[in-house]
Amino acid sequence: MNTGIRGTVLLVDDEPMIRTATEKWLQMAGLDVISTRNAEEALPYLQEDFHGILLTDVKMPGMSGLELMKATHERIPDLPVILITGHGDIDMAIQAMRDGAYDFIEKPFVPERLVETLLRACDKRRLMMENHRLQTDIAARSGLDAKIIGISPAIQRMKRELLAAADMDTNVIIYGETGSGKELVAQSLHEFSERKQKRFVPINCGAIPEHLIESELFGHEAGAFTGAAKRRIGKFEHADGGTLFLDEIESTPAHLQIKILRALQEGRIERLGSNQSIAVDIRVIAASKADLREDEHFRQDLYYRLNVSQLFLPPLRERPEDIALLFMHYVNQAASERDKASRQLSQHDERILQSHQWPGNVRELKNIAIRFALDNRVSLADLIHGQSSNIGFDDLEYKPLPLAIQVAAFEEEIIKRSLERHQGNIKAVMDELDLPRRTLNQKMAKFGVNRSDYIE
Repeated sequence: MNTGIRGTVLLVDDEPMIRTATEKWLQMAGLDVISTRNAEEALPYLQEDFHGILLTDVKMPGMSGLELMKATHERIPDLPVILITGHGDIDMAIQAMRDGAYDFIEKPFVPERLVETLLRACDKRRLMMENHRLQTDIAARSGLDAKIIGISPAIQRMKRELLAAADMDTNVIIYGETGSGKELVAQSLHEFSERKQKRFVPINCGAIPEHLIESELFGHEAGAFTGAAKRRIGKFEHADGGTLFLDEIESTPAHLQIKILRALQEGRIERLGSNQSIAVDIRVIAASKADLREDEHFRQDLYYRLNVSQLFLPPLRERPEDIALLFMHYVNQAASERDKASRQLSQHDERILQSHQWPGNVRELKNIAIRFALDNRVSLADLIHGQSSNIGFDDLEYKPLPLAIQVAAFEEEIIKRSLERHQGNIKAVMDELDLPRRTLNQKMAKFGVNRSDYIE
């Protein structure tokens, strides 16, 4: 829509003079007008992405205005349709409004009233289009939010960039530390792209022996080398029409980088032992732990071929808001899969989660969450640090946790023991610990300690 335009009107009228005069009135009012002589000419404009409204005469040769309205609403149910009717058509126009017309204008009409009606309809259509856009966006983001868990600014920014890159159908490099979820991001790029109906084919370039990786990528014919008993389709060919994910691309041998570059440039590959060139249509998503521009062993021409878009996946330690959320997601998932009740985190557990640096990122967190979910006897601190989490009077030599965590846990243990001794009597606990009521309440709330748990 052009700047300053107040809306778009598709005008349908078989009378040239009336059509021309109406078009000029509407244009003077700031409306963009598409003018047609009959309903048949108007139909091609009436697609789902049409952002305007329909103004049509009722009585026309061929398809009538009422028939056009019905055909329009079959295509775009909520598109406003204004009917131009003759004096004797009022009953019919009222029935048309019951059938879904936005309004009707009786001939001869006052231009100002017509413009006022059309502007209201344009505003309604604009609001409908905006709501539809928001709903579509929310649906896409809801799907992505269910796949990539996180509310931190860093991960939200990455998800916005992911959705934008998914629509572009260009090669992408994903940067992220080990265990940060690069393959999950690559899968999401595929699933939110136009290639989602085709295959997503992952391969870890660093996990395959150098003498086998060329065959894995490009395939081979029977007898191409010792042990090649039959033809094998490579990952490039297998991913035709879809997405090929090259994880740890920085591990690719130099001689193979040349072949990958040629395949991307030409859109064709050759199996080992074959002279036949095979066309492939793929999107390549590569992933690396380090900046490929700084890698002297990585070909710069291949880097620029891959680096059409970039996504940077933040490490877990840089998204603290997501740690407990992710942890409980995996705990609930593991418990549900095994039909177990889900364990809950205490505030002490949450502090332990936040204090850990997570060098293994999401992969490490997921492994610990699954073990936490399946064994009620083991503490979270034990899983993370390999020692008991029961920090109390006899545990002053406990070292792995930061001092602030140890002090808080020690405080929590003292309050719990006092509540237990006095069977939940708050006054007795206040006297024993020499704490004001407000301070004790604050600490109990901080540690998630409930007096009712200690009343017998």
